[in-house]
Amino acid sequence: GLYTYPDVMVTCGDEQFLNGPRTSTLLNPILIVEVLSDSTRDYDRGEKFEHYRRLSSLKEYLTVDQAKAHVEHWKFQEVGSWLLHEFHRPEDVIKLAFAVTLRLADLYEKVTFEAGREVHVQ
Repeated sequence: GLYTYPDVMVTCGDEQFLNGPRTSTLLNPILIVEVLSDSTRDYDRGEKFEHYRRLSSLKEYLTVDQAKAHVEHWKFQEVGSWLLHEFHRPEDVIKLAFAVTLRLADLYEKVTFEAGREVHVQ
């Protein structure tokens, strides 16, 4: 009964929607990305992620912090658990399961943080 709408979703194959071809409630994402803010950080990393983990299609979950260069990459393991990798250096590369790589510097390109925490693209 809870409907949430993440910042980014990726599917593979045919999209499945709740109650037919509705474009608002996707049921089979393989990747979900949430951009964390001060007001949503705890919910996105906690209860919301708990709900997302109930999706049998979900294989990866990324949280992208908007206050500092920090990405959490949760990856589903075949044994039924989730493995966390954290990234915080501009040269860090996030390898997603579907043959896509993301450089942290690219994610934060043109972003300037408070107190000199700017990410410099190399």
